[in-house]
Formats: sequence, structure tokens, C-alpha cells
Amino acid sequence: MEALLPIIIQLVAGGVGGNGIAQALKQVNLGPIGNTIAGAIGGVGGTALAGAVPGLDALAGMGLAGDGIAGLVGGGVLTAIAGFVKNKMAS
Repeated sequence: MEALLPIIIQLVAGGVGGNGIAQALKQVNLGPIGNTIAGAIGGVGGTALAGAVPGLDALAGMGLAGDGIAGLVGGGVLTAIAGFVKNKMAS
């Protein structure tokens, strides 16, 4: 269970970040389910990426709080990118 807790935190924080950015920037909104899915994927990916980037690897040393912060930001960023691409492809 201890190995699963960071991943769950990354998924939840990513979903929150995805829905938060969609509420702040209506033009990148993918709908509630799309925002949550893109955010959750971005949360896990963003945390993995943060651990590999010099300077951001300090988040990995913060434990679960670092996972939450990186997941929140990663989820928001991926949702914004996916919403932008969706809107550009539609027009």
C-alpha cells in the first residue's frame, strides 16, 4: 500500500489541477470527465518529469507533498495543452 499512496496522490492532485485550469480558462475546457482524465494522466507524468529535471528534483525530496504539488501542476498543464489542441483541431 505504501507504494500505491504516492500514485493515488498524483492522480487525485492531477485531476484537481485539470479541473482547476479548465475553470480558470474556459477555452481549454474538455468537460468534467475529460478534464479529470487528462489531469490525472498529467499528474502522474508531471511528477515523473519533475523528478528528472534538474532544479525540480527537489520536489521528489519533499515526499507526498512534493507528489501533490507536481501532480497538481502537471495535471493543469496537460489539460491546458489537450484543450488547446482540441480547440485548434476543431477550427
